[in-house]
Amino acid sequence: MMRSRLWLAVACLLATMGSAVAQKQGGTLRVTHRDNPPSASVLEEATISTLMPFMAVFNNLVVFDPATRENRLDRVVPDLATSWALTDDDRTLTFQLRDGVKWHDGKPFTSADVKCTFDMLSGKVASKMRKNPHKTWWFNVKDIATDGDDKVVFHLNDPQPSIMALFAAGFSPIYPCHVPAAEMRTHPIGTGPFKFVEFKQNESIKLVRNPDYWKPGRPYLDAIEYTIIPNRATMLLAMATGKFDLTFTSDLTPELMKSLQEQAPETQCVLQPTGTQGNLLVNRERPPFDNEQIRRAMVLSIDRKAFSDILSRGIFDVGGVDLPPPEGRWGWSKEFMETVPGYGADVEKSRDEGRRIMKSLGYGPDNMLPLKVSTRNIPDYRDAAVILIDHLKSVYIQAELEPLDSSVWYARLARKDFSVGMNIQGISIDDPDATFFENYLCGSERNYTSYCNADLEKKFHEQSQMKDLDARRKLVWDIDKTLQMDAARPVVFHAKAATCWWPRVHGINIAMNTIYNHWRFEDVWLDQ
Repeated sequence: MMRSRLWLAVACLLATMGSAVAQKQGGTLRVTHRDNPPSASVLEEATISTLMPFMAVFNNLVVFDPATRENRLDRVVPDLATSWALTDDDRTLTFQLRDGVKWHDGKPFTSADVKCTFDMLSGKVASKMRKNPHKTWWFNVKDIATDGDDKVVFHLNDPQPSIMALFAAGFSPIYPCHVPAAEMRTHPIGTGPFKFVEFKQNESIKLVRNPDYWKPGRPYLDAIEYTIIPNRATMLLAMATGKFDLTFTSDLTPELMKSLQEQAPETQCVLQPTGTQGNLLVNRERPPFDNEQIRRAMVLSIDRKAFSDILSRGIFDVGGVDLPPPEGRWGWSKEFMETVPGYGADVEKSRDEGRRIMKSLGYGPDNMLPLKVSTRNIPDYRDAAVILIDHLKSVYIQAELEPLDSSVWYARLARKDFSVGMNIQGISIDDPDATFFENYLCGSERNYTSYCNADLEKKFHEQSQMKDLDARRKLVWDIDKTLQMDAARPVVFHAKAATCWWPRVHGINIAMNTIYNHWRFEDVWLDQ
């Protein structure tokens, strides 16, 4: 709680400093980037590597209030929709759309674009998108209708109080119907404050100011340029010398943040929960991992506290599927977490049980189970995978690291072309309707472990319809406990990391419970 209050105090101070002087027009914001994005299509990707640089190209129907510090359901504000209303016992959701908005190519934005976007996302029409990682977010949409050019109506199967949070997520932008999906991967067109210029693989991404943006006076910046620097030491040196204005979000560990501020004390940093979690992926469809006992032994080898201590000096949180409190609204209390098997302090007792299981299957010190631990080839993933490999040795599993480039990593996951993986994944919003349906629904594109529990899915739908927050939270905790006991996708840690910028950058506002939804950059300006 003290860390949370300190974070809020620092964030409010920075916001006050940023508003003390009048905004200035012009300048190019120079940002580091950690790796090569799989593509420029926000709807087809599920990584912050795509979302952060390309969110500024688009608009949503609604967004989380960019001026607030917490993304939550009661802080959703208009964007391309000016208003909305629920009728028909909360089963009909009608959006009134903004007039006079144009796509970057000059064509008018209409209700047809909204219908087209969500027909694709919900799978109601054939789409040429190669991937649709958030399709399951829209499980409750029965059909979508337009009423003229300025009104669109969503008919829902059941009441769903959290659906506005899904619409507000950075991963829910509106796409133009007249632009092919293939073009959106390489040359995205939106209605947002910045227009796409170029994306050079493994080099850079460039955006320029949209002079016809529908919001008067915005954006302030002339351009945004991202430079892809996979090596953290190189990135840190370039940032410290002032070559860049802003780091890629949550790219700095606590130690790297400390190093940067020692080299450049003027830099401002926010260390916060990222809304991402490290989780163990075990492909249940591949022998021998189709054996429940082997999967259980692997989980029993994990020392969650060690992950936190090594990766963050104890700053990472431990929890289940949802973001832990106080920043998270749905994560377990510490008292409840103590009732969940595998979360106890006696790690050696758990490992003893794991070794007994493996011995009963014919494995031991002289007959280790060989495997590859696949992971994304960026530092956060590799570091966590190395620790996992060390832990697996304690239950007679001899693993080697298989690092994969981002595009290959996501393609392999989608095809389930892996045996064991160390994954770090964010959902972008703190709500069980996103976490449960995206990661654990039978057949979901992002259900990488092929976990399927039809009885539990009924509870997914039950909690989704609940208006009583306390009753919903109780059911959510029970569902999460079952997922962890089933080793559906064991959660190892909830990450925290830092984003830093120089004082000349104003208007940066990162939510305390996610890194994903505040990268429109329309209110950011440079004091040069």
